[in-house]
Amino acid sequence: MMTPSHPSVTSGLAGMGGVIKASVEDFRVDEIPSYLPSGSGEHCYLTIEKQGITTLEAIHRIAKQLKISERDIGYAGMKDAVGITRQTISVQWLSPEKAREIELDGVRVVGAARHSNKLKLGHLKGNRFRIVVRGVEAAAAQLVQPIVDILSTRGVPNYFGSQRYGAQGNSHLIGMALLRGDWQGAVDRLIGDPAAVRDEQWSAAIAAYGAGALEEALRLFPRHCRGEREVLQRLVARPDAPEKAFSVLHPRLKKMYLSAAQSFLFDEVVARRIDALDRIITGDLAYKHGNGACFLVEEGAVEQGRCEQFEISPSGPMFGCKMKQPAGEVWQMEEEILTAAGITLASFDLPGGLRMEGERRALRVPLEGFLWKCESNCLSLEFSLPRGSYATSVMREITKGF
Repeated sequence: MMTPSHPSVTSGLAGMGGVIKASVEDFRVDEIPSYLPSGSGEHCYLTIEKQGITTLEAIHRIAKQLKISERDIGYAGMKDAVGITRQTISVQWLSPEKAREIELDGVRVVGAARHSNKLKLGHLKGNRFRIVVRGVEAAAAQLVQPIVDILSTRGVPNYFGSQRYGAQGNSHLIGMALLRGDWQGAVDRLIGDPAAVRDEQWSAAIAAYGAGALEEALRLFPRHCRGEREVLQRLVARPDAPEKAFSVLHPRLKKMYLSAAQSFLFDEVVARRIDALDRIITGDLAYKHGNGACFLVEEGAVEQGRCEQFEISPSGPMFGCKMKQPAGEVWQMEEEILTAAGITLASFDLPGGLRMEGERRALRVPLEGFLWKCESNCLSLEFSLPRGSYATSVMREITKGF
């Protein structure tokens, strides 16, 4: 879901409602690789199909069966647990024959071939989605094409959306507190809001924390909330030391919170420019879709034709201490968002391996290969998006329901 404050590029058109992910089979994702394995080399590329588990969990299970370190397994992109997803991973010194023998709960190998290098994050063009929307409006067949026409011409808003913000929707808030050096705020946001969870005991644990009953909160917190429990254990011993308590968390988790904060701020920029996603203005850092490079636009009117051809798009900030800045009114708008959040670019220059250098990201992405079919009250869709972009941005435009 997006937050209600994030506007749609097709807000003038009615959506068709409906429900996605009603069953596992209703949401399928196939990775589109940047290149195919050559057939020779010391690495084995496995195409895996997983269901009900994340990419990292699939890697954990495969590494355990093969008795190797998880770090020895390469992957190009992350896929979540919902739905049926296919993606490629790589394992060094594993034969394709041995790879095809792997049988695990939630994971099956559907292909294996040799290649010369380890698969690295980002080594993919994008993803192909096949989605079934159930319970759509009776007029769905008339509603879908006008929306698709706008998205195909103007582009899909490149929102991250709230799936980036964790189960309680608080990951970006934790990250913001870290950037401001507000350790008590970071702990408070980590523990969360009792209204944001359905589990009664979990909600009671959060409420106990809010009432200052730290030992009671620790007793009630579910075992799977390992980070929260570790922080609470420190706070029980030293209630006046939130920074020391928060420091117990793994740096990878802290990075995730900081990344969520970056994503939220980027989404704010997309929302501000929703009516001009397909317009280049002077001062923009234009994003080249061909290679991901950016250049400063000295005269917007000169570059607008390339934007209309979807060769380039305006970019937005994944804020960081070394991020290249746009100019003029573009930077003024982005700086206003930073100021409202109580941070600066220098805030991202954090110690302890948490430094976030920043980069630029396209504000819109192309919608490719869109196919649809409407039968009874079900709408079946297929489309492709570049890597790093989310199907929820497309589905939100079409359904207007989440």
